Amino acid sequence: MAGRKYLSQRQLTVLDDLFNSELDEQAVLDKHKVRRSTYDRWLADKIFAERFKQYVNGLTRRSELLMAKYSQLAAAKLVQLTGSEKAETARKACLDIISVPKIRADKDEQPEKAPKESSQQAEQLSDATASRLLTALAEEKGETLR
Repeated sequence: MAGRKYLSQRQLTVLDDLFNSELDEQAVLDKHKVRRSTYDRWLADKIFAERFKQYVNGLTRRSELLMAKYSQLAAAKLVQLTGSEKAETARKACLDIISVPKIRADKDEQPEKAPKESSQQAEQLSDATASRLLTALAEEKGETLR
């Protein structure tokens, strides 16, 4: 096995089912009649581990793409919720909108870029959106004081 530079058809089929089916790990092993000890040995194999990592990286890229595609829709829905008749819903939407740039900045933050990013956060909200947020917050504050 030391000179082997490829995966067997059985290993490829197991990997494909692990990452492209609705079955969990044990169900895939049962389906292909692979013992846990055999699977553990495969995972220790450099070639199998590299292919496994390729599948994981592919899933990660697909997840990031899906999140990127729907983040604009989610943001638009949050902005719509700021106009909700329910004060608590509008308040939570406002807070979520305000926190998104901070979360993203915290995720991407590097020490030398910190001051620059904080000034960019304020610029990310349009005047209209900021106005709606402030109006919704002011209305809620007025209802709370009554």
